[in-house]
Amino acid sequence: MGNLTETLMKELECETVFTIPIFGGIDVAESVVVTWIIMAVLVLAAFILTRNLRVDHISKRQAVAETIVTKLTGMVEDMTGSEGKRYAPYLATVLVYIGIANIIGLFGFKSPTKDLNVTAALAIMSIVLVEAAGIYQRGVKKWLHKFTEPIAIVTPINILEVFTRPLSLCMRLFGNVLGSFVIMELLKMVVPVIVPAVFCLYFDIFDGLLQAYVFVFLTSLYIKEAVE
Repeated sequence: MGNLTETLMKELECETVFTIPIFGGIDVAESVVVTWIIMAVLVLAAFILTRNLRVDHISKRQAVAETIVTKLTGMVEDMTGSEGKRYAPYLATVLVYIGIANIIGLFGFKSPTKDLNVTAALAIMSIVLVEAAGIYQRGVKKWLHKFTEPIAIVTPINILEVFTRPLSLCMRLFGNVLGSFVIMELLKMVVPVIVPAVFCLYFDIFDGLLQAYVFVFLTSLYIKEAVE
């Protein structure tokens, strides 16, 4: 059990990869570097798939790119509704990022979503988008009035909900990713090698992609509620 505790603490430890020598030194954590790697891969993939786009007689590469974009945005638009479809590109990007971040451990990198700072940042960005969507759709006056609905006495609870939502998103994503890691480590300790390898397909791949979907689904739900 001591080995599990040590492994868990090591996994949660966010090491500083290098320091930028400005403003007294800015520490760049491992999770940030891995995020940059994911961003570079996505930008490179987008560049390769979108070269020489054509209207007629499209290439197989363009067909793949169009299929990916259509499927992802279509899935998100179904969750946000017609009023929230303008936010689909951002949500689809978050879905792809979290999905890759959750399974990147298979390639020897530490998942950025094991860093509480990363999940907190993602949650805050999502809730800022939700509230901004509400202001854009309703206007400031109606947006403020929603905090008094259905009756004025619940205003403090409605205001508190603005802060509890990002906390819920953050801890849900972080907790599930961390929980999957703990279960895999326990399996490695008590059963032969073959069984953890089978469960790896679920916890490292399926569960990682599922958590990405759940995060975006909840954000989409909040946006749909804000704009309708």
